[in-house]
Amino acid sequence: MMAWKRAVLLALASWAIPFAFSFLIFPLKKSNAPLFETIIELAILIVAGALFRRYFRDRAVSAVEAAMVGALWFVVNIALDYPMFAYGPMKMPVWTYYSEIGFVYLTFPAFGFWASRLGRS
Repeated sequence: MMAWKRAVLLALASWAIPFAFSFLIFPLKKSNAPLFETIIELAILIVAGALFRRYFRDRAVSAVEAAMVGALWFVVNIALDYPMFAYGPMKMPVWTYYSEIGFVYLTFPAFGFWASRLGRS
């Protein structure tokens, strides 16, 4: 069974940490956009690994639970992120948002599921 409180708190962190980090390196976006995107994607992957480790601390790792937690984190990231890019100061068309940012959040369920399979033989 999913630990909802832990999952939701870590979902907020899964959005806030990369978002804050992106502000630190944002000047790089103008000078080298592909490098900026690569660094952000790596940051999201690193955060995913650290937060999944935190989520499953003192718990048995389950592939189904990892995928469910990852799906929750995906939904939370989109819910927090999308309004800024649809209506806020960084407004962009829907397809542009998903192609540049939104689909990267699928890292959470994919990483959670496949990382959970590592311990199995």
